[in-house]
Amino acid sequence: MAASNESSGQIQIRFISKQERHAVPDTPFSVPASITCEDLNTLVNELLKENRTGENDKEIEFDFLVCSQFLRSTLSEHLVEREVSSEAVVDVEYVERHPPPQPHECLMHDDWVSAVEACDNWILTGCYDNTIQIWTAKGKHCLTITGHKGAVKGVTWLKFLPGLALFASSSQDQTAMIWEWNMENNSVHCAAVLKGHERSLECVAGNNNGDDPVVATGGWDTNIKLWSSSLESLGEDGSDHSAAKKMKLGESKFKAPKATLKGHREAVSGVQWMANDELVSCSWDHTVRIWDADTNTIKQEISGNKSIFDISWSPLSRCLVTASADRHVRLYDPRSTEGTLIKGQYTSHTAWVQSVCWSCVQEFNFISGAYDNQVKLWDTRSPKAPLFDLTGHEDKVLCCDWSNPKLMASGGADSTLRTFRSRQSNG
Repeated sequence: MAASNESSGQIQIRFISKQERHAVPDTPFSVPASITCEDLNTLVNELLKENRTGENDKEIEFDFLVCSQFLRSTLSEHLVEREVSSEAVVDVEYVERHPPPQPHECLMHDDWVSAVEACDNWILTGCYDNTIQIWTAKGKHCLTITGHKGAVKGVTWLKFLPGLALFASSSQDQTAMIWEWNMENNSVHCAAVLKGHERSLECVAGNNNGDDPVVATGGWDTNIKLWSSSLESLGEDGSDHSAAKKMKLGESKFKAPKATLKGHREAVSGVQWMANDELVSCSWDHTVRIWDADTNTIKQEISGNKSIFDISWSPLSRCLVTASADRHVRLYDPRSTEGTLIKGQYTSHTAWVQSVCWSCVQEFNFISGAYDNQVKLWDTRSPKAPLFDLTGHEDKVLCCDWSNPKLMASGGADSTLRTFRSRQSNG
Protein backbone atom coordinates (compact mmCIF):
# COMPACT_ATOMS: atom_id res chain seq x y z
CA MET A 1 0.00 0.00 0.00
CA ALA A 2 2.97 2.26 0.50
CA ALA A 3 3.58 2.23 -3.25
CA SER A 4 0.36 4.16 -3.99
CA ASN A 5 1.52 7.00 -1.77
CA GLU A 6 5.01 6.89 -3.24
CA SER A 7 3.48 7.59 -6.63
CA SER A 8 1.63 10.60 -5.20
CA GLY A 9 4.85 11.53 -3.38
CA GLN A 10 3.25 12.47 -0.06
CA ILE A 11 2.83 10.82 3.35
CA GLN A 12 0.80 12.16 6.27
CA ILE A 13 2.85 12.35 9.49
CA ARG A 14 2.32 13.53 13.06
CA PHE A 15 5.29 14.56 15.24
CA ILE A 16 5.33 13.32 18.81
CA SER A 17 7.93 13.68 21.57
CA LYS A 18 8.26 12.55 25.18
CA GLN A 19 10.55 15.52 25.80
CA GLU A 20 8.04 18.22 26.66
CA ARG A 21 10.46 21.12 26.26
CA HIS A 22 10.77 20.17 22.57
CA ALA A 23 7.06 19.61 21.92
CA VAL A 24 5.53 20.87 18.68
CA PRO A 25 1.84 20.78 17.63
CA ASP A 26 0.73 17.23 16.83
CA THR A 27 -1.41 18.33 13.89
CA PRO A 28 -0.93 15.92 10.95
CA PHE A 29 0.57 17.32 7.77
CA SER A 30 1.99 16.05 4.49
CA VAL A 31 5.66 15.50 3.75
CA PRO A 32 7.42 14.02 0.69
CA ALA A 33 7.62 10.21 0.76
CA SER A 34 11.35 10.58 0.10
CA ILE A 35 11.93 12.64 3.27
CA THR A 36 15.00 11.66 5.31
CA CYS A 37 16.15 12.07 8.89
CA GLU A 38 18.10 15.21 7.94
CA ASP A 39 15.03 16.76 6.31
CA LEU A 40 12.87 15.96 9.33
CA ASN A 41 15.49 17.50 11.59
CA THR A 42 15.31 20.77 9.66
CA LEU A 43 11.52 20.69 9.75
CA VAL A 44 11.24 20.11 13.52
CA ASN A 45 13.75 22.85 14.25
CA GLU A 46 11.70 25.27 12.11
CA LEU A 47 8.57 24.32 14.05
CA LEU A 48 10.40 24.80 17.35
CA LYS A 49 11.52 28.30 16.31
CA GLU A 50 7.90 29.24 15.66
CA ASN A 51 6.93 28.14 19.19
CA ARG A 52 9.83 29.77 21.01
CA THR A 53 9.43 33.20 22.50
CA GLY A 54 12.80 34.86 22.85
CA GLU A 55 14.56 31.64 23.79
CA ASN A 56 17.82 30.29 22.48
CA ASP A 57 17.43 29.59 18.77
CA LYS A 58 20.31 27.13 18.67
CA GLU A 59 19.45 24.23 16.38
CA ILE A 60 19.06 20.86 18.11
CA GLU A 61 19.96 17.58 16.45
CA PHE A 62 17.23 14.96 16.67
CA ASP A 63 16.81 11.31 15.76
CA PHE A 64 13.45 10.03 14.54
CA LEU A 65 11.66 6.85 15.56
CA VAL A 66 9.12 5.31 13.21
CA CYS A 67 7.65 1.95 14.24
CA SER A 68 10.01 1.94 17.27
CA GLN A 69 13.17 2.03 15.12
CA PHE A 70 15.38 4.92 14.09
CA LEU A 71 14.85 6.22 10.58
CA ARG A 72 18.00 5.45 8.57
CA SER A 73 16.55 5.56 5.04
CA THR A 74 13.75 7.50 3.34
CA LEU A 75 10.44 7.40 5.17
CA SER A 76 8.73 5.43 2.39
CA GLU A 77 11.52 2.82 2.32
CA HIS A 78 11.35 2.51 6.12
CA LEU A 79 7.60 1.87 6.02
CA VAL A 80 7.80 -0.61 3.12
CA GLU A 81 10.53 -2.59 4.90
CA ARG A 82 8.31 -2.90 7.99
CA GLU A 83 5.17 -3.64 5.95
CA VAL A 84 3.41 -0.62 7.41
CA SER A 85 0.73 1.24 5.48
CA SER A 86 1.60 4.81 4.57
CA GLU A 87 -2.02 5.67 3.80
CA ALA A 88 -2.79 6.26 7.47
CA VAL A 89 -1.17 9.04 9.51
CA VAL A 90 2.33 7.92 10.54
CA ASP A 91 3.55 8.82 14.04
CA VAL A 92 7.12 10.12 13.99
CA GLU A 93 8.70 10.34 17.44
CA TYR A 94 11.75 12.56 17.81
CA VAL A 95 14.42 12.43 20.52
CA GLU A 96 17.62 14.38 21.03
CA ARG A 97 20.44 12.72 19.13
CA HIS A 98 23.06 11.01 21.31
CA PRO A 99 26.10 13.31 21.41
CA PRO A 100 29.33 11.79 20.09
CA PRO A 101 31.64 10.38 22.78
CA GLN A 102 34.92 12.26 23.10
CA PRO A 103 38.31 10.46 23.21
CA HIS A 104 39.72 10.93 26.70
CA GLU A 105 42.76 8.88 27.75
CA CYS A 106 45.03 6.11 26.45
CA LEU A 107 46.48 4.26 29.45
CA MET A 108 49.52 2.15 28.61
CA HIS A 109 50.04 -1.33 30.08
CA ASP A 110 52.89 -3.83 29.75
CA ASP A 111 50.71 -6.55 28.18
CA TRP A 112 47.21 -7.25 26.88
CA VAL A 113 44.42 -5.57 28.87
CA SER A 114 41.85 -8.30 29.43
CA ALA A 115 39.55 -6.91 32.14
CA VAL A 116 38.21 -3.50 33.18
CA GLU A 117 35.61 -2.13 35.59
CA ALA A 118 35.07 1.45 36.69
CA CYS A 119 33.35 2.76 39.80
CA ASP A 120 32.92 6.49 40.41
CA ASN A 121 36.43 7.97 40.38
CA TRP A 122 38.35 4.69 40.01
CA ILE A 123 39.17 2.17 37.29
CA LEU A 124 40.38 -1.41 37.79
CA THR A 125 42.20 -3.19 34.98
CA GLY A 126 43.43 -6.78 34.67
CA CYS A 127 46.38 -7.65 32.48
CA TYR A 128 48.06 -10.61 30.79
CA ASP A 129 51.26 -9.83 32.73
CA ASN A 130 49.41 -11.23 35.81
CA THR A 131 48.91 -7.77 37.36
CA ILE A 132 45.95 -5.63 38.40
CA GLN A 133 46.15 -1.87 37.98
CA ILE A 134 44.22 0.90 39.74
CA TRP A 135 43.74 4.21 37.92
CA THR A 136 41.78 7.37 38.55
CA ALA A 137 38.96 8.16 36.13
CA LYS A 138 41.15 11.03 34.91
CA GLY A 139 43.86 8.58 33.86
CA LYS A 140 46.35 8.85 36.71
CA HIS A 141 48.01 5.55 37.69
CA CYS A 142 47.65 4.66 41.37
CA LEU A 143 48.93 1.12 41.89
CA THR A 144 50.30 -2.01 40.24
CA ILE A 145 49.18 -5.11 42.15
CA THR A 146 50.98 -8.45 41.92
CA GLY A 147 49.97 -11.80 43.34
CA HIS A 148 48.38 -13.83 40.57
CA LYS A 149 50.51 -16.35 38.70
CA GLY A 150 48.50 -16.18 35.48
CA ALA A 151 46.75 -13.64 33.26
CA VAL A 152 44.02 -11.69 35.08
CA LYS A 153 40.77 -12.26 33.14
CA GLY A 154 38.25 -10.55 35.41
CA VAL A 155 38.08 -7.67 37.93
CA THR A 156 35.17 -6.26 39.94
CA TRP A 157 34.62 -3.70 42.67
CA LEU A 158 32.82 -5.18 45.70
CA LYS A 159 32.48 -2.58 48.41
CA PHE A 160 33.56 0.91 49.44
CA LEU A 161 34.00 1.95 53.07
CA PRO A 162 35.46 5.20 54.37
CA GLY A 163 39.11 5.08 53.38
CA LEU A 164 38.98 1.47 52.19
CA ALA A 165 37.74 -0.47 49.16
CA LEU A 166 37.27 -4.18 48.45
CA PHE A 167 37.61 -5.66 44.97
CA ALA A 168 38.04 -9.11 43.43
CA SER A 169 40.03 -10.56 40.55
CA SER A 170 39.98 -13.86 38.66
CA SER A 171 42.91 -15.42 36.84
CA GLN A 172 44.13 -18.17 34.58
CA ASP A 173 46.05 -19.44 37.64
CA GLN A 174 42.73 -21.13 38.69
CA THR A 175 42.18 -18.75 41.63
CA ALA A 176 40.25 -15.62 42.40
CA MET A 177 41.41 -13.15 45.02
CA ILE A 178 39.73 -10.59 47.26
CA TRP A 179 41.80 -7.47 47.85
CA GLU A 180 41.68 -4.68 50.44
CA TRP A 181 42.80 -1.28 49.21
CA ASN A 182 43.70 1.16 51.97
CA MET A 183 42.99 4.36 50.08
CA GLU A 184 44.51 6.59 52.74
CA ASN A 185 48.03 5.21 52.33
CA ASN A 186 47.46 3.71 48.84
CA SER A 187 48.41 0.16 49.77
CA VAL A 188 46.75 -3.10 48.75
CA HIS A 189 46.60 -6.40 50.63
CA CYS A 190 45.32 -9.76 49.39
CA ALA A 191 42.76 -10.62 52.04
CA ALA A 192 41.53 -13.95 50.63
CA VAL A 193 42.42 -16.47 47.95
CA LEU A 194 39.40 -18.27 46.50
CA LYS A 195 40.45 -21.81 45.60
CA GLY A 196 38.17 -24.48 44.20
CA HIS A 197 38.15 -24.25 40.42
CA GLU A 198 40.10 -26.90 38.57
CA ARG A 199 40.93 -24.89 35.46
CA SER A 200 41.51 -21.31 34.33
CA LEU A 201 39.02 -18.64 35.42
CA GLU A 202 37.41 -16.34 32.88
CA CYS A 203 35.08 -14.07 34.84
CA VAL A 204 34.14 -12.66 38.25
CA ALA A 205 31.22 -10.59 39.55
CA GLY A 206 29.95 -9.36 42.91
CA ASN A 207 26.38 -8.66 43.96
CA ASN A 208 25.09 -5.60 45.83
CA ASN A 209 24.57 -7.22 49.23
CA GLY A 210 26.15 -4.35 51.16
CA ASP A 211 27.27 -6.22 54.30
CA ASP A 212 28.55 -9.35 52.59
CA PRO A 213 28.73 -9.17 48.78
CA VAL A 214 28.67 -12.62 47.22
CA VAL A 215 31.35 -13.22 44.59
CA ALA A 216 30.57 -15.40 41.55
CA THR A 217 33.35 -16.90 39.41
CA GLY A 218 33.26 -18.94 36.21
CA GLY A 219 35.86 -20.71 34.15
CA TRP A 220 37.04 -23.53 31.96
CA ASP A 221 36.00 -26.27 34.39
CA THR A 222 32.40 -25.39 33.25
CA ASN A 223 31.37 -24.47 36.81
CA ILE A 224 30.22 -21.30 38.53
CA LYS A 225 31.24 -20.96 42.15
CA LEU A 226 29.82 -18.62 44.78
CA TRP A 227 31.97 -17.20 47.57
CA SER A 228 31.39 -15.04 50.63
CA SER A 229 33.46 -11.86 50.62
CA SER A 230 33.18 -11.52 54.39
CA LEU A 231 36.57 -10.97 56.00
CA GLU A 232 37.39 -11.22 59.69
CA SER A 233 39.44 -8.05 59.36
CA LEU A 234 36.26 -6.17 58.48
CA GLY A 235 34.83 -6.22 61.96
CA GLU A 236 33.60 -2.63 61.76
CA ASP A 237 30.60 -1.72 59.64
CA GLY A 238 32.38 1.31 58.26
CA SER A 239 29.70 3.69 59.46
CA ASP A 240 32.12 6.27 60.88
CA HIS A 241 35.19 7.72 59.20
CA SER A 242 37.58 6.18 61.71
CA ALA A 243 36.49 2.64 60.84
CA ALA A 244 39.12 2.19 58.12
CA LYS A 245 41.88 3.08 60.58
CA LYS A 246 40.62 0.46 63.01
CA MET A 247 40.69 -2.34 60.44
CA LYS A 248 43.55 -4.75 60.78
CA LEU A 249 44.87 -6.01 57.47
CA GLY A 250 45.57 -9.61 58.44
CA GLU A 251 47.23 -12.35 56.44
CA SER A 252 45.46 -13.54 53.31
CA LYS A 253 43.56 -16.76 53.80
CA PHE A 254 42.12 -19.47 51.59
CA LYS A 255 38.36 -19.58 51.17
CA ALA A 256 36.22 -22.50 50.07
CA PRO A 257 33.18 -21.83 47.86
CA LYS A 258 29.70 -21.49 49.38
CA ALA A 259 28.17 -23.29 46.41
CA THR A 260 28.93 -24.71 42.96
CA LEU A 261 26.46 -24.19 40.12
CA LYS A 262 26.71 -27.01 37.58
CA GLY A 263 25.04 -27.20 34.19
CA HIS A 264 27.20 -25.58 31.53
CA ARG A 265 29.00 -28.04 29.26
CA GLU A 266 31.90 -25.81 28.22
CA ALA A 267 33.78 -22.80 29.58
CA VAL A 268 31.78 -20.20 31.50
CA SER A 269 32.86 -16.98 29.82
CA GLY A 270 30.67 -14.37 31.52
CA VAL A 271 28.69 -13.95 34.72
CA GLN A 272 26.67 -11.07 36.15
CA TRP A 273 24.31 -10.63 39.09
CA MET A 274 20.76 -9.61 38.19
CA ALA A 275 19.70 -9.39 41.85
CA ASN A 276 21.19 -10.44 45.17
CA ASP A 277 19.74 -13.93 44.68
CA GLU A 278 19.82 -14.23 40.89
CA LEU A 279 22.63 -14.31 38.36
CA VAL A 280 23.08 -14.89 34.65
CA SER A 281 25.93 -16.67 32.89
CA CYS A 282 27.04 -17.35 29.33
CA SER A 283 29.25 -20.07 27.94
CA TRP A 284 31.16 -21.47 25.02
CA ASP A 285 28.41 -24.15 25.02
CA HIS A 286 26.17 -21.63 23.13
CA THR A 287 23.83 -21.07 26.11
CA VAL A 288 22.78 -18.36 28.53
CA ARG A 289 21.55 -19.55 31.92
CA ILE A 290 19.74 -17.68 34.67
CA TRP A 291 20.35 -19.12 38.16
CA ASP A 292 18.63 -18.97 41.53
CA ALA A 293 21.49 -18.33 43.94
CA ASP A 294 19.40 -19.36 46.95
CA THR A 295 18.62 -22.85 45.67
CA ASN A 296 21.64 -23.08 43.29
CA THR A 297 19.37 -24.21 40.46
CA ILE A 298 18.81 -23.14 36.86
CA LYS A 299 15.72 -20.93 36.44
CA GLN A 300 15.97 -20.47 32.67
CA GLU A 301 18.13 -21.60 29.77
CA ILE A 302 18.43 -19.71 26.49
CA SER A 303 20.10 -21.48 23.56
CA GLY A 304 22.15 -19.76 20.86
CA ASN A 305 23.96 -21.07 17.79
CA LYS A 306 27.57 -20.03 18.53
CA SER A 307 29.89 -19.66 21.51
CA ILE A 308 28.94 -16.70 23.71
CA PHE A 309 31.88 -14.77 25.14
CA ASP A 310 30.23 -12.12 27.31
CA ILE A 311 26.87 -11.03 28.66
CA SER A 312 25.45 -7.85 30.15
CA TRP A 313 22.12 -7.34 31.90
CA SER A 314 20.39 -3.97 32.23
CA PRO A 315 18.25 -3.23 35.31
CA LEU A 316 16.70 -0.39 33.26
CA SER A 317 15.43 -2.38 30.26
CA ARG A 318 15.60 -5.75 32.08
CA CYS A 319 17.11 -7.18 28.92
CA LEU A 320 20.34 -9.01 28.13
CA VAL A 321 22.90 -8.42 25.39
CA THR A 322 25.43 -11.08 24.40
CA ALA A 323 28.75 -11.07 22.53
CA SER A 324 29.20 -13.99 20.18
CA ALA A 325 31.62 -15.80 17.89
CA ASP A 326 29.36 -15.18 14.88
CA ARG A 327 30.16 -11.41 14.94
CA HIS A 328 26.68 -10.48 16.17
CA VAL A 329 25.41 -8.86 19.35
CA ARG A 330 21.98 -10.13 20.35
CA LEU A 331 19.34 -8.59 22.57
CA TYR A 332 17.24 -10.97 24.69
CA ASP A 333 14.19 -10.30 26.82
CA PRO A 334 14.10 -13.27 29.23
CA ARG A 335 10.57 -12.28 30.36
CA SER A 336 9.08 -12.61 26.88
CA THR A 337 6.24 -15.13 26.55
CA GLU A 338 5.52 -14.57 22.85
CA GLY A 339 7.71 -15.75 20.00
CA THR A 340 11.48 -15.74 20.26
CA LEU A 341 13.35 -14.32 23.22
CA ILE A 342 15.69 -12.59 20.74
CA LYS A 343 14.40 -9.04 20.35
CA GLY A 344 17.25 -7.60 18.32
CA GLN A 345 20.43 -8.46 16.42
CA TYR A 346 23.20 -5.91 15.90
CA THR A 347 25.53 -6.59 13.01
CA SER A 348 28.45 -4.33 12.19
CA HIS A 349 31.51 -6.01 13.69
CA THR A 350 33.58 -8.06 11.26
CA ALA A 351 35.16 -10.46 13.78
CA TRP A 352 34.39 -12.17 17.10
CA VAL A 353 32.57 -9.88 19.50
CA GLN A 354 34.39 -10.33 22.79
CA SER A 355 32.71 -7.94 25.22
CA VAL A 356 29.44 -6.05 25.80
CA CYS A 357 28.25 -3.63 28.47
CA TRP A 358 25.02 -1.70 28.99
CA SER A 359 24.88 1.94 29.95
CA CYS A 360 23.86 2.19 33.60
CA VAL A 361 21.73 5.31 33.00
CA GLN A 362 20.26 4.99 29.50
CA GLU A 363 18.04 2.02 28.83
CA PHE A 364 18.58 1.89 25.06
CA ASN A 365 22.38 2.20 24.91
CA PHE A 366 25.23 -0.31 25.18
CA ILE A 367 28.78 -0.74 23.89
CA SER A 368 30.54 -3.71 22.31
CA GLY A 369 34.18 -4.57 21.65
CA ALA A 370 35.49 -7.08 19.12
CA TYR A 371 38.50 -8.72 17.51
CA ASP A 372 38.15 -6.24 14.60
CA ASN A 373 39.85 -3.63 16.87
CA GLN A 374 36.55 -1.74 17.14
CA VAL A 375 34.41 -0.51 20.03
CA LYS A 376 30.87 0.45 18.99
CA LEU A 377 28.16 2.44 20.76
CA TRP A 378 24.69 1.09 20.00
CA ASP A 379 21.09 2.11 20.49
CA THR A 380 18.71 -0.86 20.63
CA ARG A 381 16.35 1.08 18.34
CA SER A 382 18.98 1.20 15.57
CA PRO A 383 19.87 -2.44 14.79
CA LYS A 384 21.38 -1.87 11.35
CA ALA A 385 24.21 0.43 12.36
CA PRO A 386 25.88 1.64 15.56
CA LEU A 387 25.47 5.23 16.66
CA PHE A 388 29.24 5.66 16.77
CA ASP A 389 32.48 3.75 16.21
CA LEU A 390 34.94 4.43 19.04
CA THR A 391 38.23 4.04 17.21
CA GLY A 392 41.79 3.94 18.46
CA HIS A 393 42.68 0.36 19.32
CA GLU A 394 45.36 -1.12 17.06
CA ASP A 395 44.65 -4.75 17.95
CA LYS A 396 41.86 -6.96 19.27
CA VAL A 397 39.48 -5.45 21.84
CA LEU A 398 39.22 -7.86 24.79
CA CYS A 399 37.04 -6.01 27.29
CA CYS A 400 34.79 -2.98 27.64
CA ASP A 401 32.95 -1.26 30.48
CA TRP A 402 30.38 1.52 30.99
CA SER A 403 29.88 1.25 34.77
CA ASN A 404 30.72 4.92 35.15
CA PRO A 405 27.95 6.71 33.18
CA LYS A 406 30.38 9.41 32.08
CA LEU A 407 33.16 7.10 30.93
CA MET A 408 33.34 4.29 28.37
CA ALA A 409 36.47 2.15 28.75
CA SER A 410 37.97 -0.62 26.63
CA GLY A 411 41.11 -2.73 26.84
CA GLY A 412 42.87 -4.65 24.14
CA ALA A 413 45.73 -6.66 22.76
CA ASP A 414 47.50 -3.39 21.90
CA SER A 415 48.27 -3.18 25.66
CA THR A 416 46.16 -0.04 26.11
CA LEU A 417 43.07 0.98 28.02
CA ARG A 418 41.21 3.63 26.07
CA THR A 419 38.54 5.83 27.59
CA PHE A 420 35.87 8.00 25.99
CA ARG A 421 33.87 10.72 27.69
CA SER A 422 30.13 10.13 27.37
CA ARG A 423 28.17 13.36 27.24
CA GLN A 424 24.71 12.40 28.38
CA SER A 425 21.75 13.07 26.14
CA ASN A 426 18.16 13.05 27.29
CA GLY A 427 16.89 10.84 24.49
